Amino acid sequence: MARRKLRIEYFAILRDRAGVDAEELDTEAGTPAELFAELSERYPFPEPGQLKVAVNDEFSDWQVSLADGDSVVFIPPVAGG
Repeated sequence: MARRKLRIEYFAILRDRAGVDAEELDTEAGTPAELFAELSERYPFPEPGQLKVAVNDEFSDWQVSLADGDSVVFIPPVAGG
């Protein structure tokens, strides 16, 4: 599998659990779904059920192919009040 360097940004509960706002990761993950599974092994992330994903600042599908240099953001539901 090809390795790619990705920039990942975290918000809300994901940021709290990762302990960082963002990081760069060298990975073999080819899709956001594979990337989230890999990250979930490192951090106590919730199930991805209600999360959205954006790749390069655009909402995306969890099965889109990732390329070297992509920026990925996992977005939890926003609670208002």
